[in-house]
Amino acid sequence: MSIENLAQYFSTIEDPRCSGKVEHRLIDILVIAVCAVIACAESWDDIALYGRSKLVWLRSFLELPNGIPSHDTFRRVFMLIDPEAFEAGFARWVGSLTAGFDREVVAIDGKTIRRSFDHGRDQSPLHVVSAWASEQGLVLGQRCVDGKSNEITAVPELLDQLALENSIVTLDAMGGAGQEGSIGKADGRPAKGARPRLPRRSWHAGATTC
Repeated sequence: MSIENLAQYFSTIEDPRCSGKVEHRLIDILVIAVCAVIACAESWDDIALYGRSKLVWLRSFLELPNGIPSHDTFRRVFMLIDPEAFEAGFARWVGSLTAGFDREVVAIDGKTIRRSFDHGRDQSPLHVVSAWASEQGLVLGQRCVDGKSNEITAVPELLDQLALENSIVTLDAMGGAGQEGSIGKADGRPAKGARPRLPRRSWHAGATTC
């Protein structure tokens, strides 16, 4: 089962905690948190509650030598770990879920999150560029940007972290605006910082030309 293989994708994340004070394995904490969020957990308390309620199942593929961590442990660990390393491991796991599909259509689109602004702190609404796998009904990756104008730079960064072999990538007018870039990688993905050519606002990532 794919979720049970999740641990292997987090094995390279460094544990920042003092080894003499560790009661719960880092891998266990990360896997439980991801499973809980997939199951709609919205807080550290929710994550800990999910772990306790799924203890028997979790022990079928996690060690859990001291049971389920407390909500404070989840919070502290996620404050300490390298977020980019966690994101990279999670992205690799999500990419592995496409193995059973011959061809995937990945839609790149930007959305402004409702009620994410804060006038009191002069905080603008959060704008996110997402990659949506239409066949699987799954978000493969996301990038936060300052506003719609920065989608142009965020799209190549998002594409660079995805496994897009034999996929068709579609973008809207904002993502394909501006000058054309060139294909820079053998699998058809653009070199980092370059945008793919989009003559019809679509791009076949499995080809060497557009």
